[in-house]
Amino acid sequence: MAGTIRTSRDRWVTEGLHALATGGPDAVRIESLAKALGVTKGGFYGYFADRDALLTAMLDTWERESTDEVLERVEREGGDAKAKLRRAGLLTFSSDRLLPIDLAIRDWARRDEQVAARLRRVDNRRMTLLRTMIGTFCADAEEVEARSLMAFCLAIGEHFLAADHGQRSRAEVLARAADILFDQ
Repeated sequence: MAGTIRTSRDRWVTEGLHALATGGPDAVRIESLAKALGVTKGGFYGYFADRDALLTAMLDTWERESTDEVLERVEREGGDAKAKLRRAGLLTFSSDRLLPIDLAIRDWARRDEQVAARLRRVDNRRMTLLRTMIGTFCADAEEVEARSLMAFCLAIGEHFLAADHGQRSRAEVLARAADILFDQ
């Protein structure tokens, strides 16, 4: 008699992150996730005590993927500071996976203090990278801080902006803004 194949913990977390990205934290429901995974919800409790434990695991995964793994890849692939900044931005804010999760967590953080604290920690790590990299080509500490803030605001805010840019495409305007911020 063949044993039942269990759905892995990672699949529950991945499906939870997908639900979060598409419907916010209220869409992360054990029954809905089980249905999406094609399993019964009983297997869920082999990995998680409750929904809150899943939400914590989801935040842990998002934090690891969007900071640790991005920073490791940026360093591993090398290049000068400007290339590293562009790569980190592309990995985090252009990704079909990380960007929707990041935006959903930002929205969730507006209503949940623990999520806001987690987001603050992630954003502080991202700002540290910006400060470090921009500091390699800009000596003025106040300018480094201002450029870091503007670069981060551009990376996040551009996804909420609906404005047209005349004869220029959004990609052209973003590239020019990055050139200005990164002194190219």
